[in-house]
Amino acid sequence: MQIPLVMTVVGQDRPGLIEAIARLVRQHGGNWLESRMCRLGGEFAGILRVNVPTEKKDVFVQSLAGLKAEGLTVVVQPDVAMPQKPGSVALLSLVGQDRPGIVREISHVIAQHCVNIEELETECSSAPMSGETLFSASARLFIPQSCDVAKLRADLELIAADLQVEIHFEKAKETK
Repeated sequence: MQIPLVMTVVGQDRPGLIEAIARLVRQHGGNWLESRMCRLGGEFAGILRVNVPTEKKDVFVQSLAGLKAEGLTVVVQPDVAMPQKPGSVALLSLVGQDRPGIVREISHVIAQHCVNIEELETECSSAPMSGETLFSASARLFIPQSCDVAKLRADLELIAADLQVEIHFEKAKETK
């Protein structure tokens, strides 16, 4: 029998980090299911989901502690499958002149509507003509059935005007 685990991994970036993790997963009879990983600044961060044989779980988790010597901090949690609630998925994108508080203000509006941010990617870049710093964000949102999507959209447009950013909100698909 297999047991699903969710792992977070953080450490100074260098070649071979993912291989070190994958090697331990494989050595313990595990299977790499899905992951999101990236380098920001000089740091590497990732979250991944693996299956390992139930009888090898404890030894596997202990072996991950050995990655500390390679500069990686690993946290392992059981993957507790949450039942999918009815609702929909939406995509949100934003761009505007960078300033402190954009993520806080947008995420506050989203949280007030009990909407979950499932994925978030942000970036600062230089505007082509002016050289000003532009902030951009893209997010995948889970919207519960109980959410008033029109009110959410209106509140997002209101905060976008206050922040002087452009927001694009698109409801993507229904979930069961």
